[in-house]
Amino acid sequence: MTQMIKRFERNIKGRDFAVGDIHGHFSRLQQALDAIGFDPAKGDRLLSVGDLVDRGPECERAIDWLAQPWFHAVRGNHEDIAIRYAKGNPVDPGNYSANGGDWFMAMDHKRQKEFGAAFDTLPYAIEVETEAGIVGLVHANVPTNDWGELPELLLFNRYTRDRVMWDRGRIESMNTQAVEGVRAVVVGHTPLDRVTVLGNVHHIDTAGWHATGHFTLLNLETLEVA
Repeated sequence: MTQMIKRFERNIKGRDFAVGDIHGHFSRLQQALDAIGFDPAKGDRLLSVGDLVDRGPECERAIDWLAQPWFHAVRGNHEDIAIRYAKGNPVDPGNYSANGGDWFMAMDHKRQKEFGAAFDTLPYAIEVETEAGIVGLVHANVPTNDWGELPELLLFNRYTRDRVMWDRGRIESMNTQAVEGVRAVVVGHTPLDRVTVLGNVHHIDTAGWHATGHFTLLNLETLEVA
């Protein structure tokens, strides 16, 4: 059964960083991690807001990264498409191709099922304890102004699960209302020139997967960009 929310205790050994959408650019991400001295041996952890795959040249490395004990991700809309495709559920091949899914559709079905199964274990949300309180991560948006309502909504409402992966309502309306019951929320999904904070929601997809973008690494203890 899919875990709706995965929870992590406070990191007392190292640092916790959140990163925006990766989209198959793991080598470029590694360069960004090297630049800040990221070191799993010292307890550092990396939390991804999802969209590990599509568009980039290294999508098949996603499984290797997910196998690392220091790397954790929520489910993005691109993982959601791969899961549905691998299960034989309706997916528009033309739209999938236009959004970078050719690599997945070209794989044999056994390999597709392997990736789909790995992505299907990803939670819809992550909570990380920090000294100042919980930081939540979802891919796209929190469809409620109370984080405490999210677990039940995710469990019983498919529409909520879709919205946390796909919805851009907050960033499109520039909604500055804070999400209660949580110190901060970190999301990706919408590529931006720079980190944008609306209320206590940090939008950190600065298009590190694109030639003109860069990966943002947000320190979850300080809520500052590394």
